[in-house]
Amino acid sequence: MSEMVETDVLIVGAGPAGAICSLLLGDLGVRNLMINKYPATSPGPRAHITNQRAMEILRDLGLESAAIALATPQNMMGHVFATSMVGEEFGRIHSWSNHPTAKAVHDLASPCAMCDLPQLYFEPLVVAQCALRGSDVRFQTEYLWHEQDDDGVTAMLRDGLTGAEFKVRAKYLIGADGARSKVAEHIGLPFEGQMALGDSGSLNIEFTADLTELAQHRPSDMFWLLQSGSGLDGIGVGVLRMVRPWTKWVCVWGYDLASGPPKPSAAQATAVVQKLIGTDTIPVTIDAMSTWTINQQYATRNAIGRVLCMGDAVHRHTPMGGLGLNTSVQDAYNLAWKLAAVVKGTAGPGLLETYDAERSPVARQIVDRAFESLTTLPPMFAAMGIPPAPTEADMLAAVAALKAPSAEAAGRRAGLRTAMDATLIGFGGGYGVEMNQRYTSLAIVADGSPEPEFRQDPVWHYQSSSRPGAHLPHAWLTSGAERISTLDLCGKGRFTLLTGLAGSAWAQAAAQTSHDLGIDIQVRIIGPGQPWVDSWGDFAAVSEIDEAGALLIRPDMFVAWRAPDCTDAARARLTGVMRSILALAD
Repeated sequence: MSEMVETDVLIVGAGPAGAICSLLLGDLGVRNLMINKYPATSPGPRAHITNQRAMEILRDLGLESAAIALATPQNMMGHVFATSMVGEEFGRIHSWSNHPTAKAVHDLASPCAMCDLPQLYFEPLVVAQCALRGSDVRFQTEYLWHEQDDDGVTAMLRDGLTGAEFKVRAKYLIGADGARSKVAEHIGLPFEGQMALGDSGSLNIEFTADLTELAQHRPSDMFWLLQSGSGLDGIGVGVLRMVRPWTKWVCVWGYDLASGPPKPSAAQATAVVQKLIGTDTIPVTIDAMSTWTINQQYATRNAIGRVLCMGDAVHRHTPMGGLGLNTSVQDAYNLAWKLAAVVKGTAGPGLLETYDAERSPVARQIVDRAFESLTTLPPMFAAMGIPPAPTEADMLAAVAALKAPSAEAAGRRAGLRTAMDATLIGFGGGYGVEMNQRYTSLAIVADGSPEPEFRQDPVWHYQSSSRPGAHLPHAWLTSGAERISTLDLCGKGRFTLLTGLAGSAWAQAAAQTSHDLGIDIQVRIIGPGQPWVDSWGDFAAVSEIDEAGALLIRPDMFVAWRAPDCTDAARARLTGVMRSILALAD
């Protein structure tokens, strides 16, 4: 046993949630040790859809440009339905907000665009920055157990290189150790839902093959290929998911859970891949294989005492909808500034209770949404008249019937189009689920206004709001010759107060509150002659306050409070509002 290692925060797991949290804490000057029992970051592509909220966080961290350089852009993300890559094509959908109408809404909602950034590239980018910015990062270091008391947490770890066990003493422990989280198990987090649902699982076959001639004219991140034989839901369907255009891929094929996880040889795996490509004339190299199951499980609370869990440790679900990595990153963004404030003594421990209050409902929502997205696939097969476990003859007959010049075939074609369009909910159609989070907790101070009703379905459509508890709306401003987002005026671990020229007196109020509480509140005055100008009038439209009013923005870009005017009484409330948000005693 070596001497006990001491740190402020111990993070178990270096995936998207753990790495983002470590990086944020490092930027805020909080000592943290992030461990990973594996020798490296994720070797496989795994999660890949990176939505606007996640990209906004990378932007705040100064990593947006680096992420874009590693990613496949939004305009190359789509979905194709066919029998094989060389076979009959049934249709395509404008997934991931690529339809011109949806793209316009997408572009107005954020300064960032979504992209396809596989976990294989996301993790090294963020983890490297953790180490460079002051976090202690250790691989091949395994979490064994912990015990907590009123003052902190003592954890036992094992060094994978030497086998030696050693203890770490931390003020807080974060469990970001994935769907099989030991940390969540050890603190007894309550879960609802199930793991390994249904009768089938999925086999991932990572492979290298140049499919440029088959893909570049219809750029897509996923090709859904209907085949004869057994597969997911008893129907022969496989997926080729693009990792790198158009040479790196993942083949997804179903297997019977009752038979256990398959262990195909390279030759067998190659045969599956070639079956989906539709030809054996293109060279295929098998890179790796893994299996996964359909999960629908979430924690009804995500913290016990000084131990807090995030990411897949508290929400475990199907990849449909591309919500996993994005929600994990947002978990970290919500928690890190709160944890830093408590560790530094500028906030009371009660602030950490709002992490559970704000993020647990989100975990439930995205788990249920991802599972519901699965129900959109079977109607597509039914519309084609494909029976369960179809034979090659069944597939040929279905395709032939679909092309017949008859009223019956026309009905089938119309049904297939409707069914294909309905799958969009799982492939970027749940835009509101991605963007519409509303927090209710003690870290949000209500302004007395009624909660506005959604004008459209909140699952499909985003509706911005500046009401406390909503995410700060994006609007383009000008700063000299540059265009700058309202989001760029905030973040970096600090509270921000946004106001107009008529609200200039808010600067003095914020300075007094900052002095009294020992915190940093940056004030951004938007107006003519100021560093930031509302040249298009967009901020005035989305802020939902008069020019003299103010929006108090938390470090995670959520509106904490808003004032309708700049009266003495309104400004006098600011210190009390901050005390309430930070769980500080009067």
